[in-house]
Amino acid sequence: MRAALPRRALAAGLLALVAGCGVRPSDVIAVGQPPKGTVALTTTIILYLVKDGRLSAVTRPSARPLFRTERLALLAAGPIEKERALGLSTEVPPEADPFLVTVKARDRMVLTPSAPGGDLSPLAVQQIVCTAAALPDSPARIAVAGARTSVDPRDCPA
Repeated sequence: MRAALPRRALAAGLLALVAGCGVRPSDVIAVGQPPKGTVALTTTIILYLVKDGRLSAVTRPSARPLFRTERLALLAAGPIEKERALGLSTEVPPEADPFLVTVKARDRMVLTPSAPGGDLSPLAVQQIVCTAAALPDSPARIAVAGARTSVDPRDCPA
């Protein structure tokens, strides 16, 4: 008999809690069909192209984030039609791709193009360095190496 009293008190308390919450039942509310189609998630990538002999930052949409090597390959491929119409070009030759990226330490990275580093113009080297540095996790100093020579680590000019 004693065990029944706490159960009744618990049941009465739960009933009072449910009844006293202020939420009243309602009918289903129709709002139409759910959206259809795919969601196109895009990210923005930054490349450094050349305009009038100077570096120019260009943004391109991408369906996914690109690895450094993929971004550098875009430099070697050159500007897209819309960018060419704006007078943009690249100094990075097509034979520079593929690139090898080696992180030497937390603050230093070496980029090795397929074309020897000594065969690249100073502007091409700056394009490569700045494009590689455009990622948030890039080391502070980036060097471009090649078969015959290497370019000392450098920063991307502001």
